[in-house]
Amino acid sequence: MSVTGSTYPQRGEIVSKSISEVSEPTEPVGTVAELFAGVGGFRIGLARAGWKTVFSNQWEPSTKVQHASDVYSARFGAEGHSNENIALVNEIPQSFDLLVGGFPCQDYSVAKSLSSSTGLEGKKGVLWWEILRLLMQHQPRFVFLENVDRLLKSPATQRGRDFAVMLSTLNRAGYDAEWRVVNSADYGYPQRRIRVFIVATRRAEAPSRHEARDVILRTGVLAESLPIHPVDDVIYEVDVAEDPEIVSSTFNSARGKSPFLNSGVLIDGVVSTMKTIADYSGDRRTLGDVLLKDEDVPAEYWIDESSLKQWAYLKGSKSVERIHKGTGFKYRYSEGKMSFPDSLQKPSRTILTGEGGTTPSRFKHVVKVAGGLRRLTPVELERLCGFPDDWTAPESLDYRVTDGRRAFFMGNALVVGLIEQVGRVLATRVRGG
Repeated sequence: MSVTGSTYPQRGEIVSKSISEVSEPTEPVGTVAELFAGVGGFRIGLARAGWKTVFSNQWEPSTKVQHASDVYSARFGAEGHSNENIALVNEIPQSFDLLVGGFPCQDYSVAKSLSSSTGLEGKKGVLWWEILRLLMQHQPRFVFLENVDRLLKSPATQRGRDFAVMLSTLNRAGYDAEWRVVNSADYGYPQRRIRVFIVATRRAEAPSRHEARDVILRTGVLAESLPIHPVDDVIYEVDVAEDPEIVSSTFNSARGKSPFLNSGVLIDGVVSTMKTIADYSGDRRTLGDVLLKDEDVPAEYWIDESSLKQWAYLKGSKSVERIHKGTGFKYRYSEGKMSFPDSLQKPSRTILTGEGGTTPSRFKHVVKVAGGLRRLTPVELERLCGFPDDWTAPESLDYRVTDGRRAFFMGNALVVGLIEQVGRVLATRVRGG
């Protein structure tokens, strides 16, 4: 079977850095507490921007071996690192200026009010409430969070409610905030990874008041670090100054579209939001830029002829009749065609947690190079996220981290360079720039 694809490109610049280049600054601009640390993407980017991480927490539920925490400790050392359920972290023992985390997206609905000053408690141990608890307890100058972009639209029954509750609780905790939906490829990185960034500033630390439009487009932390320009000049306002429990029960109850666009700010309880696009004209890297030489790729990553038909079927368009197990209702499941192989002249698709393993899959990357068709190696996945080569395979561990687990790490990771860009602007704020 033949597979159409692009001609073999010349290898471009390999977007990787040496592990030896990752080190904490000796004269840091400020200190960081990192929650939901994974394998350290926030820490790498912020260290390059001049920040020193003094506390970290990483814990994976229902997992006997804490692989991500083990990798994190192997790379950064055990000092200041916590490997326990965040709900059991009563307080962060070190003082810090910046709280960061790429927290899992769960149900943000409000369960009940608390009589204490901590305010609200979420259902089922929801992780936002653990962040808020530590935020209110320590009152850092800045907060920098990352999440999936559907956060702005969830849940389906009250579009935008979850994010409205988050903004409402930040407002009551004394913070103004900015957010931006960012596609890393729009800023020259070799992966199309779309996430929402949230930067909150303690209101007492906030600069003199600016118009919301100026903060979104020009003077905000995100505007300075990741430039944009407006799609139009329309700006919408949303009031989230109510008690968060009221926001949770009443927000967008008419089931309309989420009012939150891809950029916005929270200032004194009032949200302003507008549609923007990236303003970037620099170098752009592609999937082809991160590839290893054919001779350096292990044999198990090459796709043999016997499985090619299954790969092609899974990547192709299809419409299949299915039966719902519970009701017996018949329906048709349809999905469109995916690129097969993936283009080497464009940024890659988003890495997913199921990228590892030899089994044919619709969502795993397949590239066509001189040696044939193959999957991406862990090193190539690390490069797509901006991690140093072999970051997720420390030799100091007493076990081997499997390639599947390494791929899982990158499916959960962020693009390190974006974190560095935001971290550098936050550093100027600390210095008074």
